Amino acid sequence: MNSETAERLIRLRHDIHQFPEISGQEKETAAKVAAELRARHANKVLTSIGGHGVAGVYDSGKDGPTVAIRCELDGLPIQELSNLAYRSRVTGKGHLCGHDGHMAIVLGVAEQLGRNRPTKGRVVLIFQPAEETGQGAIAYRKDRKFAQIKPDYVFSLHNLPGLALGEVELCAGPANCASRGMKVVLTGRTSHAAAPQDGVSPAAALALLMPKLADLGKGGSLDADFALTTVTHATLGEPTFGIAPGRAELWVTLRTVADARMHSLMAEAEALVAHTASDQGLEYEITYEDVFEASVNAPEAGDILRQACTATNVPCVLTSSPQKFSEDFAQFGKDAKAAMFWLGAGVDHPQLHNPDYDFPDTLISIGTGIFLAAIQQVLGPFSPR
Repeated sequence: MNSETAERLIRLRHDIHQFPEISGQEKETAAKVAAELRARHANKVLTSIGGHGVAGVYDSGKDGPTVAIRCELDGLPIQELSNLAYRSRVTGKGHLCGHDGHMAIVLGVAEQLGRNRPTKGRVVLIFQPAEETGQGAIAYRKDRKFAQIKPDYVFSLHNLPGLALGEVELCAGPANCASRGMKVVLTGRTSHAAAPQDGVSPAAALALLMPKLADLGKGGSLDADFALTTVTHATLGEPTFGIAPGRAELWVTLRTVADARMHSLMAEAEALVAHTASDQGLEYEITYEDVFEASVNAPEAGDILRQACTATNVPCVLTSSPQKFSEDFAQFGKDAKAAMFWLGAGVDHPQLHNPDYDFPDTLISIGTGIFLAAIQQVLGPFSPR
């Protein structure tokens, strides 16, 4: 990538950074991406996939596999705290996970494909909505337009603070943990605060469940038995001194390496809630949100990424331990040979979702180069269109 192209992509990233849109609301971001793909001579640009999803198709005109490169459109409902000239202009929202940088990388791939097509097959550039809620990839795959671009291979990346800048970490097998948010509602009966005996308070049940649910999953080694339960939110009654509470709500995040372990952890947690509610004379309801299945790298796809790192002289560390973070990229592995790699954002870089996080611009050319090399591994060298 020459310096002019690199600077153009950095400016584009900074522009996207200033106008973050959260999951399910990425309308303007999607429109900008679609315009950039058209300007980079995509053969076809599909929009409104699974919400605000976009796909740019670059076709060689010859038979061959379809290789997809996937990134995310959404920002976060977090206030950015920085003095950057290009800091978020939207109160309470920020690109604090680096999806703006991921988009710039994939548009860097589009820059090259706009001038040179693969020798065979197609490349599809996927811009997916609502990754942060776990709903985007599901909706994208279920959309009828997905049939037009259904890939044979899908590659993705995520930047990773704590890993040396520009270094790649690649997992063999499980790459990201499964997780889901468990919402528990406990219902009793309110009463006057002067006569709590006339009601049924969920206070004791809430106090019992918080430590007991946390004890179900203590973390530990990232193997098939790994389980981590994290209490993230709790409410009891109303903010008043005159009413003994009749309702409580408890949110817990369940996290495992393997989907099978997730199902057993859910069963344990549900049984604990049922038993505690029964003992305390309460009704209860359990629902789940932010559901992410375990993401597992396909061996062949992972090997292609490893070779791409070698071809671009990017240090690549192979590991058998997945990230604790969850990713809805797992959905694309149901249709294709899929793999994701982690691209180092720097050992001392602010962590993902921190209010002072910002994507390192130096990663744009590195990530673009790896993806282009991976495409060439599957579809052969590029040729002028």
